[in-house]
Amino acid sequence: MAHEHVESLNGVSFQAEGIFPVRRTLPQEVPVAMVYDGTTLAVMMASPQDVLDFAYGFALSEGIVSSLEQIERHEIASHTLGIEARFWLREDRRDALKRRRRTMAGPVGCGLCGIESLEQAVRKLPVIQSTEPTFSHLDIATATDSLSRQQPLYRLTGATHGAGFMRPGEGVILVREDVGRHNALDKVIGALASEKIQASTGALVLTSRLSVELVQKCAMAGCSTLIAVSAPTAHAQQIAQTVGITLVAFARGGGFDVYSHPDRIKVELRDVP
Repeated sequence: MAHEHVESLNGVSFQAEGIFPVRRTLPQEVPVAMVYDGTTLAVMMASPQDVLDFAYGFALSEGIVSSLEQIERHEIASHTLGIEARFWLREDRRDALKRRRRTMAGPVGCGLCGIESLEQAVRKLPVIQSTEPTFSHLDIATATDSLSRQQPLYRLTGATHGAGFMRPGEGVILVREDVGRHNALDKVIGALASEKIQASTGALVLTSRLSVELVQKCAMAGCSTLIAVSAPTAHAQQIAQTVGITLVAFARGGGFDVYSHPDRIKVELRDVP
């Protein structure tokens, strides 16, 4: 549970009323190395839970594999200094591995650190043609609240991001947390693949702003709708429009903005307060 991934530390709190001793619960953050066929593609600072989901999602969203069946075997190795997620791929995926090779130690705030060329940073993405699934106003308006209620690590620490998967009429059915927003999304993508849930049947929900690499990961997962509590960047909106993703931002307090492909959201007048 979340208690296994936190530490309690003493500090000093400076307030208008005075200075007080304080004890805070803080999330752990450890290096997680993604190792494929003996090559380290990335070392990401991450929360140490759901590492297998993280590695699965990273491999899928970076195009190293297109399905988990292309992974022959794996192991998770814990060390004093961090964790290694080791994967061995089917022979036919080794060219893809070389194309997406990274040698990086990426901070949690950056999803593009270490990419070897600008061409990879703006890589070609699959276009989502389907207009399904569609969502009601209520589905979208309640998505981030539903996600928030399923974030035990955030409630303990106030210092982690959440990502979730929402289905029409069902709410958020799967949640992962991490100190990094990109990591949390990769964990959800990996968990969906592991549980054989098609990302195309619902929407991805995030507690962060919407940057380019999050839209890229959504497209690689084949998910048509991306919902976040904060704003998109202009480039993220342009990519979402181009690849067919419904981009929903500022989803909080019962309202939301839609910046691309609004036809997947079915709003009836009686649905709107």
